[in-house]
Amino acid sequence: MRQTQQRSAIRQALLDAGRPLSHEEVLAAAQRSCPGLGIATVYRNVRRLREQGFLRAVELPGAPNRHEVADKDHHHHFHCVRCDRIFEVEDCPGDLKRLAPQGFLVQRHEILLYGICQACR
Repeated sequence: MRQTQQRSAIRQALLDAGRPLSHEEVLAAAQRSCPGLGIATVYRNVRRLREQGFLRAVELPGAPNRHEVADKDHHHHFHCVRCDRIFEVEDCPGDLKRLAPQGFLVQRHEILLYGICQACR
């Protein structure tokens, strides 16, 4: 895939963010270095970057996916209910197999915390 100014700005915005971003957040951050960037270009490039394995989707129940750089270790997320931003939670409670019903096999887990971020408090 050709490396364009728009794609470079999008990649850098996601790398610099340090947290999962919505398409609109990617657009706002990437426009700082590429003012003519449009939302359709962001959607197209985020999809391509996911297909290449550079990004992974962070799925939120009842909300559009956010996107983060895919090379991170296992972690969870915090969703601020005021500003709607998503933050990474580096800690993990560990093996949750004990919570599964008897005879069930846990293959993976996702934990999403909801609350108010430090900036919104």
